Amino acid sequence: MKHVIALDVGGTGMKAALVGADGALLYEARRATGRERGPDAVVESILAFASDLRTYGEEHLGESAVAAGVAVPGIVDAENGIAVYASNLGWRDVPMRELLGERLGGVPVALGHDVRTGGLAEGRIGAGKGADRFLFVPLGTGIAGAIGIAGTIESGAHGYAGEIGHIVVRPDGPDCGCGQRGCLETLASASAVTRAWAAASGDPAADAADCAKAVESGDPAAAEVWRNAVDALAAGLVTALTLLDPRALIIGGGLAEAGETLFTPLRAAVEERVTFQKLPHIVPAALGDTAGCLGAGLLAWDLLSTEVSA
Repeated sequence: MKHVIALDVGGTGMKAALVGADGALLYEARRATGRERGPDAVVESILAFASDLRTYGEEHLGESAVAAGVAVPGIVDAENGIAVYASNLGWRDVPMRELLGERLGGVPVALGHDVRTGGLAEGRIGAGKGADRFLFVPLGTGIAGAIGIAGTIESGAHGYAGEIGHIVVRPDGPDCGCGQRGCLETLASASAVTRAWAAASGDPAADAADCAKAVESGDPAAAEVWRNAVDALAAGLVTALTLLDPRALIIGGGLAEAGETLFTPLRAAVEERVTFQKLPHIVPAALGDTAGCLGAGLLAWDLLSTEVSA
């Protein structure tokens, strides 16, 4: 059966699949990234995982994969297939496309940024299906974004498009690792809520999920922490929708797991702030942690169709 290899590389784990032409997951697997072993070892782990997937396809699906797609974190030069920089993996200028192509016997390889790749999947086959313009915003350790236009993801002139987490929403706010103060991700990411709730509750082990549960149980201190995060998030999102005018605004990541505890006040806060802007549909992501892997599969199939049309 004709298929491609899809890999989603995270800071702690890798998700992989063999994906059919219709988008069906024919086989799924997960492995630890093993970043504690160093950047070169991580690269070798990815190559070995891909090679094992190729072998599985040959043995169980009757043929070898026709292409591969891989999603990686950090700064990505997708055009040249280079993982430019990833702080949590210790990478600088890793020629991932070339290395994977060699290991996989010369098949075409597509490389993508993890958030944009996940956004591609959410836009085409997930929560944004049917929307010609969408913005995908996962709220995790940080905050990033993927700008969807007519079934593709806009990466920008230099590959930096969608970095909504570094919109300044509180100029007098906390210092951000990017060098600015009051960036959205310092106030509304899952890690920001975790920090704020750990301080407010006096429990250093408390996290964002605990805060959401406390909000649901009526804890006023939790409600204050949550409200501050939602207000900051709404401010950043309104800036984004003013610039991009998306039809759908897809919210994912760990914080979105709070469900309507997040979405009800967020929709209200965004609606309060808009003036002339059109309100998009604000919806939760549908694909969970499989979005990056599914998107990597889409990248691989897109690459094949591009090569055929060329």
